[in-house]
Amino acid sequence: MELHTTAPVTVLRRSHRLSLDAVGTQAAQAYADLHAEAQARGLTVNGPPIFATRGLPQEAHTPFDLDFCLPVSGTDLSMLPALRCARRVYEGPLCDLFRHGYQPLLHAMAEAGLRASGDSREVYHVWHGPDAPNNRIEIQIGIVE
Repeated sequence: MELHTTAPVTVLRRSHRLSLDAVGTQAAQAYADLHAEAQARGLTVNGPPIFATRGLPQEAHTPFDLDFCLPVSGTDLSMLPALRCARRVYEGPLCDLFRHGYQPLLHAMAEAGLRASGDSREVYHVWHGPDAPNNRIEIQIGIVE
């Protein structure tokens, strides 16, 4: 676990209220739409996709708020604000993200006496598909100070 403050980032975004079991089906279309919008507007994509959540649930069927964000250069665009967070990089298939990514991070936060703010992010640095063993996802869990 590492404590970190992310910098604000200019993004195109698509906001949804959905459950964990619906994220995969919505993500591909959302990012296809975001890339098409960036191209149509002449914006340069300058970072990896980010999933920004509020109130991430403990189980797959509870709805929560999720913004699919695509970092771009430009003005008069939405900003993803800075986030003071505990973070950890997970490498592997999506099916193990919670067990080998989130759980160790949450455990380390509890041991350090850190309290989650309710905001979290996943930054998809490397993505080869849900079953790929070499995906690289940075998990950021906002902390209350």
